[in-house]
Amino acid sequence: METTKHITIEVAYALPTEQVILSLEVPEDCTVEDAIKRCGILEQFTQIDIATDKVGIFGKMCKLDATMHDKDRIEIYRKLIADPKESRRQKAEMERKQGLNNNA
Repeated sequence: METTKHITIEVAYALPTEQVILSLEVPEDCTVEDAIKRCGILEQFTQIDIATDKVGIFGKMCKLDATMHDKDRIEIYRKLIADPKESRRQKAEMERKQGLNNNA
């Protein structure tokens, strides 16, 4: 009789006001998608849509079919509210205008 080897992983999700890290044991051949579904986070945070939300392992983007290794941490990323490039452009424009007003 063959026994399935298990590994310990974490699934992390953060909101502006809270962060959740769930630890669980999964079979060694578990994929990222399987681990997310097994941990119960989709029931806890119904806004997560793994079909469209990006995921990663320790900050490196990965696909849902990526296999896990012992001690890996899956991170589920929220959609961006604002485009980072546009935000930097607006901030630079505002600082430029303030600089002109201070020199007048």
